[in-house]
Amino acid sequence: MGEKLLEVKNLTVSYGAIRALKGISFDLADGELISLIGANGAGKTTTLHSISNLVKKSEGSVVFQGEDITSLAPDLIVRRRLIQVPEGRRVFANLTVKENLEMGAYTRNDKSGIKADMEHVYELFPRLKERIRQEAGTLSGGEQQMLAMGRALMSRPKLLLLDEPSMGLAPILVDEIFEIIKKLHEDGISILLVEQNAFKAMSIADRVYILETGGISKSGPAKEMISDPAVKAAYLGG
Repeated sequence: MGEKLLEVKNLTVSYGAIRALKGISFDLADGELISLIGANGAGKTTTLHSISNLVKKSEGSVVFQGEDITSLAPDLIVRRRLIQVPEGRRVFANLTVKENLEMGAYTRNDKSGIKADMEHVYELFPRLKERIRQEAGTLSGGEQQMLAMGRALMSRPKLLLLDEPSMGLAPILVDEIFEIIKKLHEDGISILLVEQNAFKAMSIADRVYILETGGISKSGPAKEMISDPAVKAAYLGG
């Protein structure tokens, strides 16, 4: 793995009197795929939102590619090519597939590069190419997830934050989405994956962090974590 791409230190987030994150620290190396797993309400989405600066941090710092981005505006974080694919897909429902993908490239003005990246997205997601002129709101859940990921790829991410990409999808589509995440990782994109399907998340990760009620309770190489009896009991159904 390369040098540290992302360093999160003592991240603390409070919603009123509730501390959603209690001083968590972790890092991610260039080219690494890290899975963040935990039960509902453990603070997984809050972690991603605080990295992207979509929620206010009470304490802590976020360093990306050696630059402190703790208080950088979210749009400037996107321009640094740290891109989040939000939970629940959030595509632009009234825009076509092609227009959604073009929105992903709004920070760029290299026309030939944008065209090449769009072709690459269509290779990854052939179904999107078939629906190029269709409004995004008429796509199935799985297709919308593919579009959300494709749109993120149009920003040429250095780091991709994926929030629950398999949520609400049929098992066959879950397999497809995970195959694509694996391929993106093999292509050299660094990924921080938040996912409730713990077995799937661990099976493609380099390392795993387990989040419990706002704190990291355990971390380690995915191969070790997947065979850890306590992890198995809590997250893998025995």
